[in-house]
Amino acid sequence: MTIGLTDRFPRRAAVATCALCVAGLLALTPATAAAEATAPAPGAAVPGPALLYHSGVQVRPHAGAPAVPDVSALSWLVADADTGEVLAANQAHLRLPPASTLKTLFALTVLPALPAGLEHRVTPGELADVEEGSSLVGVEEGHTYRVADLWRGVFLSSGNDAVHVLAALDGGWDRTVTRMQTKARSLGALDTHVESPDGYDAPGQVSSAYDLAVFGRTGLRNPDFARYCSTAEARFPAGDGWSFGIENTNRLLTGEDGVGRYPGMIGIKNGYTSNAGNTLVAAARRGGRTLVVTVMNPQDGGVYDEARQLLDWGFGAAGRVDPVGSLDALRPAPRPGPSTVPMAAATASQDDSGWPDTAVVAAVAALGAGAVTLAMRLRGDRSDRSRRAEPPTPTGPDGPSGPAGRG
Repeated sequence: MTIGLTDRFPRRAAVATCALCVAGLLALTPATAAAEATAPAPGAAVPGPALLYHSGVQVRPHAGAPAVPDVSALSWLVADADTGEVLAANQAHLRLPPASTLKTLFALTVLPALPAGLEHRVTPGELADVEEGSSLVGVEEGHTYRVADLWRGVFLSSGNDAVHVLAALDGGWDRTVTRMQTKARSLGALDTHVESPDGYDAPGQVSSAYDLAVFGRTGLRNPDFARYCSTAEARFPAGDGWSFGIENTNRLLTGEDGVGRYPGMIGIKNGYTSNAGNTLVAAARRGGRTLVVTVMNPQDGGVYDEARQLLDWGFGAAGRVDPVGSLDALRPAPRPGPSTVPMAAATASQDDSGWPDTAVVAAVAALGAGAVTLAMRLRGDRSDRSRRAEPPTPTGPDGPSGPAGRG
């Protein structure tokens, strides 16, 4: 005998029957369904962020991988700028004064808010609070500058005077501090505390090799940031149609003062203060791979030499080490939005009754789950009555099947 669906067995009833069956199966096998739904994808395992909080050098080499160089920096990190995978690190989350490398966060925060072609006449108040001993590009009150000129002053000459003017255009020093702190948290940079946007030493101002690598990597995705940080030389306006040359202070980019230019060097930002020592976040590209490296406070003073060693190691070790972490690991997860609504719910078809088929399925599924639960409860009651009718089984001190479990 063949059982088929006829006009007397409506489509909705068929859907409901299937839903009842599915609900029963899901009620009986929840563990299996959950396990299949959360099965991890194949690939190299990336440890959680806790590994980068450990002291000492963190690296997971394969056989034949080059040895990590012995450098003197208090903190350093090497990461793949494309994937965010951290290839090796030492004290990655150690909080240290960042000096002018903090200007990377300043640029990430303020660059998008100010059009490059905007012209501004500098007022005396905008330069009044520039700290004595600051690095300067030569901004003068009463002169008019384009925003693009000021950014070249920030990236090439590390000009704190240019930072002060840009912060004023962004709404003021205190507002910029708040916005930088918010930006850092949005990127998962939890070690950074901002007091002075130009990176000048201030009580409580800290960052980390991890956070600076996050800032540098994020900046490279912004075309303006990438262009400014990779510029070796430029002209800076001096008023009345005159200008003077400025040069990037990152010696790995320019090859100055006895430091050879690093092949494939993109740039980013270097810094120095008496409290922070030498700091550097730099990126280089070779063979289709871009690496970002952070070096903080080398004890022998050779920040460029140590960055060179770490970059050389990173290019040699790529593909021969497993990652020890990710620059995305601490980034907050995006909040669910309209795009997260399941397609089935968004495109539910309706029949002439005005009831969506999915509503019928959901309702009958709920009834089906309830029915299954009731059946299992009744079955359990029968089992309990059956067990009470049987004589007790003799047991030893640990029960019938070995040592007793401890909850």
